[in-house]
Amino acid sequence: MKTYPAEPFKIKVVEPCKTMTREERLEVCKKAGYNTFLINSEDTYIDLLTDSGTTAMSDKQWAGMMIGDEAYAGSKNFLHLQEIGREYYGFKHIVPTHQGRGAENLLSRLMIKPGDYVPGNMYFTTTRYHQEANGAAFRDIIIDEAHDSQKDLPFKGNIDLNKLQALIDEVGAEKIPYICLAVTVNLAGGQPVSMANMRAVKELAHKNGIKVFFDATRCVENAYFIKAREEGYANVLVKDILKEMMSYADGCTMSGKKDCLVNIGGFLCMNDDDMYTRARELVVVYEGMPSYGGLAGRDMEAMAIGITESVDEGYIEHRIKQVEYFGDKLIAAGVPVVQPIGGHAVFLDAKLFLPHIPQEKFPAQSLAAHLYIESGVRSMERGIISAGRNIETGENHKPKLELVRLTIPRRVYTYAHMDIVADACIKLYKDRGKIKGLKFTYEPPMLRFFNARFDIAD
Repeated sequence: MKTYPAEPFKIKVVEPCKTMTREERLEVCKKAGYNTFLINSEDTYIDLLTDSGTTAMSDKQWAGMMIGDEAYAGSKNFLHLQEIGREYYGFKHIVPTHQGRGAENLLSRLMIKPGDYVPGNMYFTTTRYHQEANGAAFRDIIIDEAHDSQKDLPFKGNIDLNKLQALIDEVGAEKIPYICLAVTVNLAGGQPVSMANMRAVKELAHKNGIKVFFDATRCVENAYFIKAREEGYANVLVKDILKEMMSYADGCTMSGKKDCLVNIGGFLCMNDDDMYTRARELVVVYEGMPSYGGLAGRDMEAMAIGITESVDEGYIEHRIKQVEYFGDKLIAAGVPVVQPIGGHAVFLDAKLFLPHIPQEKFPAQSLAAHLYIESGVRSMERGIISAGRNIETGENHKPKLELVRLTIPRRVYTYAHMDIVADACIKLYKDRGKIKGLKFTYEPPMLRFFNARFDIAD
């Protein structure tokens, strides 16, 4: 029998969860235009919208915030963050930003010229937006199996080296400023990348004079999967696996709101001295001084401590296994989910869940809305709405994966909460024939999933 580790922490502070009637939730959802992003958190029972910034910080992190040095320049907390960043990630330079998309903005502005191509292992919404806004075209070079939710492979986040070589042959290496390698791959279901694949990508990229930058947002989760699934790493510490992973990149963007275990913050890392000089100049324009980058000193201190806690073997095992426990319950009940279960979330396959709703009527968006109506559980769409439109043709991108993401905040919920959410998903699956599609009543011009509004389709 499979076992799951108990929580490796004690609960010191509690926050009440609000319960509402179905009729009340239906009214809330209608007012929010059937968009879970527009529902207030106080109207949510179990909030699985995102794992970004929703972490429960530790007593040591809260204590660390009391020694925040709020100096405008040269904060001692920045120096601590720099020291920890070098120790655990291995990069020479670190530029703090207010969150991950701040780092994405800096990287895109520093590296991209109009007409460039940025290949990556599946797009992410804000990442692709910054790349396209600076004149690049994104190319998906993830392995084909990543687009099949039912394909069970240990490293579905891997880059297809043949696809990468084909792009180099097609456009020329000079048109590819860097490869964006996500570890793990969010929109593939939180799927990891193998160490062997990272090593091979770096070798091919550097042979052609192309840099490799990681989206390192969930890099510790990726390191755990390498320990659990890749030959030769079972007895290696997660922190050492993480350090080796980073050695195959020229730098990274980081949203500290995930694996750094904080509520706000991020950074851009690199080894190149010239790039660092330019990044220091650019961060002043968009974020703040190079030694705070839009963050308070106390936030940088919490992030430095969070980095050290994130590689604790007991913490990361429980983190991954709690998500796996939730996913296993759904699989056992026949609910279609992305397999294998990823690191930060369980993804419902809305195409298989609601086969009677065509993708043009937004099945994932509708499924997320109806899960909230029936249970008070808030999730989010990761399908055609998130994919957006082609900037040249205006046509909807139609990803093969039409998913609802149930994202587990770190150190927040217990196994009992996972039972409640699983039961809600199973009940909704049994009644799935009653769910109808949606139509736009308001469509924002960019990153539409945040603010779009919908109504029940005819």
